[in-house]
Amino acid sequence: MSKSSGVIAPRSEAEAFFKANPDVDSIEMIYTDMGGVPRGKRLRQHEVLAVYESGRMMPGSITVVDITGQDTVETGLVWEDGDADRSMKPAPGTLVRTPWGGENAGQFLVGFYELDGTPHDLDPRHVLGRVIDRYTADDLTPVLAVELEFYLVDPRRARDGRIRPARPGYSRDTPRNVEVYGLRELDDFRPFFDALYAATDVQGLPLESAISEFAPGQFELTLRHKPDALRACDDAIMYKRLVKAIAQQHGLEATFMAKPFADQAGSGMHIHVSVNDAAGANIFASDDPEGTPALRHAIGGMIGSVGDGFALFAPHANSYRRFKANSYAPVAPTWGVNNRTVSFRIPAGPPVSRHVEHRACGADANPYLAVAAVLAGMHHGMANQSDPGPAVIGNGYDRDNSGDDKPPSNWFAAVDRFQGSKLMRDYLGARFVEMFSIVKRVEQDNYFSVVPALDYDWYLRNA
Repeated sequence: MSKSSGVIAPRSEAEAFFKANPDVDSIEMIYTDMGGVPRGKRLRQHEVLAVYESGRMMPGSITVVDITGQDTVETGLVWEDGDADRSMKPAPGTLVRTPWGGENAGQFLVGFYELDGTPHDLDPRHVLGRVIDRYTADDLTPVLAVELEFYLVDPRRARDGRIRPARPGYSRDTPRNVEVYGLRELDDFRPFFDALYAATDVQGLPLESAISEFAPGQFELTLRHKPDALRACDDAIMYKRLVKAIAQQHGLEATFMAKPFADQAGSGMHIHVSVNDAAGANIFASDDPEGTPALRHAIGGMIGSVGDGFALFAPHANSYRRFKANSYAPVAPTWGVNNRTVSFRIPAGPPVSRHVEHRACGADANPYLAVAAVLAGMHHGMANQSDPGPAVIGNGYDRDNSGDDKPPSNWFAAVDRFQGSKLMRDYLGARFVEMFSIVKRVEQDNYFSVVPALDYDWYLRNA
C-alpha cells in the first residue's frame, strides 16, 4: 500500500467546505485515468458528504479505458470479473469551487481503492505514490513543480478544415509571428489571463508568471515548487482542466496537445525537481553550478532511464512529432548547466535553488505517470551512484545520438521498451506496466486503422 497516495480526506474537510460554501450543490468528482483524461460523476452536496464518509462505487474497468473512453477488453479486466465496482475516495485539499461552472459549482479529485481499502495499483495517482514511498523510506522528499505549455486556438476551423491560432478579441487577423516573450501577446488575451488567475486564486493553485512562448498563440505559466510531489501533480491536473474551461468561457479553445501545428513549436511539460533531506535542506544545493554528487547521480539515473519511461513522456502518436533538432524539444539524453538544448537542464540561480529541469515530456503526458518515471530514474541513479558523463557545453543538438541510451524514436518502440523495462516494473509496478502497455497497443491499432482524424478532432480537446 502506498503511504503517500493512500491518505484520504476526512468528512470534516467536506463539512468545513460546505459550511463556508453552502450554495455549492453541483460538484464534479474527478478521477484521472491512464491517459490523463478526467472522468467521474457530477454529484449533489449530500452525495459528496457521503463520498467523504465512505467512498463512491465506480466500475473497475475505468482504470483501463483507452484515450477515447472505450473499455480495453484485451486487459482481461472488464468482463472477466463482471466489471466489478471499486471505491473512489477523496484526495485531501482538492474540494474547491469551479468559478466557470456557475455560482453553485465545485469539484474534487479522487483516488481508486479496492474494497478492502488497498490503493488500486492501476490508479496513476497511486503509481506515483509508490515511487514517492521509496524516497520517504530514505528520509528524502522530492520538491517539485510542473510547468506546462499550451496553445490557444480558434474553435472555428479554417476553410480547409485546419486549426489556427486564436485571434485576439479585437482582431480579425490570425496571429502569424512567433513573438517569443512578447508582452503585446499577453495583452491581446488579457481577459482570458485575468479570469485564469482569478480562478486559480479561488482554487488555491500556486500560479505565477506567464509568458508568450515560441509560436503564435502558445503560452506558458508556472506553478510554484512544492515539497509534496503528489500535490504538485494534483495542481497540474486541476490547472489543465481550469485552462481549458476558462478558454471555452472566453470563446477560445486551449490544447495541451504535444504538436498541434506541424510548422510551429511543440508544447512541453517541464518537470523541475530537487530533493530535500530529513531536515528540509536541498541535497542538490552547492556553489558549484553542476550541483552536488547527489544531483549528478540523479541526472545519471534520469539519463539511464529516459528511454524506459518514454511511453509515459510521449504517450501518443502525435507526441513524436515534437522532437526535432533546434526546436527546444530535446532529442538526446543530454545534460548541462543553463542550457536549453539538453534534456536535463540545471537552471542558473543561487546555490539553495539548485535543481534539475526534465525537458523530455510533452504537455500531453499524464503528470502523475510522467513524474513517477522521472522520480524513479532519479532514485535509481542516486541509489546506484550513476555517472551522467560530462555536461554538454554549447549546442546539445550536435551530440551524436546513436548510443544505447538513445530514446525510442516512435510510439511503437517506446511501448515495447516500457513493457520490457525492469526498472519501470520495479518502481511503478509490474501489473501497471503490463496493463498500460496493453492499453497503448490497442490505441495504436485504433489510431492507425480506425480513427486517424483523432489527431485534430479528439486529441486537440482532450490531450
